[in-house]
Amino acid sequence: MTDRCGPAVSRPGADTRTASAGNLPAEVTSFIGRRHELAEGKRLLSVSRLVTLVGVGGVGKTRLALRVAAGVRRAFPDGVWLVDLASAGRWASPAWAVADALGCQGRPEPVLLAQQLKDRRLLLVLDNCEHLHPECVDLVGHLLRFAPGLRVLATSRQVLGADGEHVLQIRPLSVPDRADVLPADAVERYEAMRLFADRATAVVSGLTIGAGELASVALLCRRLDGIPLAIELAAQRMRALSVEQLLDRLDDPFRLLRTDGHAVAPRQRTLRALVDWSHDLCSPAERTLWARLSVFADGCDLEAAERVCSGEDLPEETILEAIVGLVGKSILHREACDGNVRYRLLKTMRQYGRERLAESGQEHAVRRRHRDWCAETAALAETEWFGERQMTWLGRIRDEQADIHTALEFCLTEPGEASAAPPIAAAVWSTPLSWGSPSEGCRWLERVLRQENRPSATRAKALWARACILLLHGDHAAAEPLLEESGALAERLGDRAQVAGTIHMKGLAALLENDLPRASALLERARAGHRAIGDRGRSWTALFHLAVAAVLMGEERSRSLSNECLALCEDDARWSQSYALWLCGLERWRRGHAQEAAVLIRNGLRLGAAEDDHLAGAHCVEVLAWTAADEGRHTRAAELLGAARTLWRSAGVPIPGYLSEAHDGYERRLQRACGDENFSVAYARGANRPHQRVFAHALDEAVTPRADAVDTGIFALLTRREREVAELIAQGMSNKDIAGKLVIAQRTAEGHVERILRKLGFTSRTQIASAWTAQR
Repeated sequence: MTDRCGPAVSRPGADTRTASAGNLPAEVTSFIGRRHELAEGKRLLSVSRLVTLVGVGGVGKTRLALRVAAGVRRAFPDGVWLVDLASAGRWASPAWAVADALGCQGRPEPVLLAQQLKDRRLLLVLDNCEHLHPECVDLVGHLLRFAPGLRVLATSRQVLGADGEHVLQIRPLSVPDRADVLPADAVERYEAMRLFADRATAVVSGLTIGAGELASVALLCRRLDGIPLAIELAAQRMRALSVEQLLDRLDDPFRLLRTDGHAVAPRQRTLRALVDWSHDLCSPAERTLWARLSVFADGCDLEAAERVCSGEDLPEETILEAIVGLVGKSILHREACDGNVRYRLLKTMRQYGRERLAESGQEHAVRRRHRDWCAETAALAETEWFGERQMTWLGRIRDEQADIHTALEFCLTEPGEASAAPPIAAAVWSTPLSWGSPSEGCRWLERVLRQENRPSATRAKALWARACILLLHGDHAAAEPLLEESGALAERLGDRAQVAGTIHMKGLAALLENDLPRASALLERARAGHRAIGDRGRSWTALFHLAVAAVLMGEERSRSLSNECLALCEDDARWSQSYALWLCGLERWRRGHAQEAAVLIRNGLRLGAAEDDHLAGAHCVEVLAWTAADEGRHTRAAELLGAARTLWRSAGVPIPGYLSEAHDGYERRLQRACGDENFSVAYARGANRPHQRVFAHALDEAVTPRADAVDTGIFALLTRREREVAELIAQGMSNKDIAGKLVIAQRTAEGHVERILRKLGFTSRTQIASAWTAQR
């Protein structure tokens, strides 16, 4: 065999091999961030002979690969060799490019190259493999099979799919979740902001990113998806523009972000060229799907993609294959959450897709299908929000908010589409699951009602839904005429559902104004109306409000109403359960059982905190402050009052009228007990605590009830069957014994025990037995 490689030619173990062999280029600019990816890349190379860095164009795969390769250079005596397949051209074979980089002589065929490298220990960095994807897979397979000392570090926009391949997904640089709330060290903390600052100060002498510009830089980096190339191109524009001017011109990033620098590869001189290149790699079906997926504002799941994007030219059964292709090419990002998988286009990729969709002449048709899908989703959420799918819908309503807004915008701006807006808006914002964003809902409902004013049952629903949000905001004056119009319209149309809805909101208004007798009467009527048409969700909501009024009036039925409220949602509706537990705790507080109340409310708070529900959290922390005061823990009570104030504000609502009287009374009581100055300090300490930490702070002094402190009434929270199980636990029976005694499945018995522990705030069967014995 006369064919051989030129550089670093040597026999195994020869002295001429050096750790400095290779052709890695020197770094010209500073390397920013990527500590985790660097460490993981090195680790993968230590356990695998083929590692592929996969990511969207411009995300920094090449730069990261070079830094990883430089970091492991000493482990390869025969050097680290870079092979840029992008510059090889589409007609070329990757074997030619490898042979040229290594200085190999003879025919550059995979088998012959492998023979020449079989005694060498070197790292081959194959950059931009997507251009010659099948050929790269074939070449790498041959080289690794016959050259045991060889390792390959590849970069590609899609996985190679070769045997033994380990994939490291390269994501965009870190950006703040929000641009309006930033820490003082944001530039150092977020990689994208640090990169922009570094490159901008390099092109503009003396430039500094001041505190006043942090929000603009953060927003810029978010809108550029944290893609390093886009950020570097934007930084170059700082020669002529300010950050604010850059933001103003980002509606067309493909025109703005370009450079004429000859040191940059042509494909990287404009953002459009980079994305064009990715588009060219896609199949016709993938290109069509890419364009149609751009109508989704913030990603979608497979079902939504099939519903909205399919058509005669893209059958529904081909959607999954096209999605797999786009994910493999790093066009779509796959995001898994709570057992569901969603697919998301980066903003730049979405904007590019929208341009292609407009060019196709199908934009209006696809946007209508998207609108119809949003309407179906909203209607289904309204029907199923109270029940076994409640937590699923809570997550989906949050996930699909941006798409709901997009669909409504389409309805309100496209001629002839306005009539489709009220059903969507009314369905979304008439359920309590959407009350976490009251300001948003109020704005949309106002626009919808102003633009589509024809009398209909849907308009009546939208009217009382908007009134509800205004009431939660504390704007009773603005809500009143909406309820009058809604009631009159519903009566005229004979729509029983909207009549009940209007009466319910009038009852809520009375409750929030602390007019408890009037609230009770109206809510009784509303509950009866909801039940008559079989609306379980609104019937439960009316029951909850009715029970609150009954508790605060000290009615005898308050316990049974509260327990019924909890029983209706205890098995599946966890979001509702957090409010029901708070209600049961409020009832125990009203009867003077502060410790039992605290146990129940903490259980509710745990559920609310798990969903980051600030409205539920505010209710719970408020009453926990009262129970702490009743137990003589005045400083903690003052802190919790301050923390509750933070949660009320972050939820966007004032303290409701039905709690304000007690709140004011406890505030005066604590000022007297602590002294004005100490109260103010403790209150401020609680109020200034970041809301993310308020939940933990309110829970960190949870007291496990002692058996001798548990009032016998606490077992009233249990169902009849659960009380039977509690009694058998007290007799020392195991779950298996209980199942046999009651003739139920052992799993059912275990479920009863878990619910008893949760409801009573206990952590062991021994506590149940002790409390039951004490009751007897």
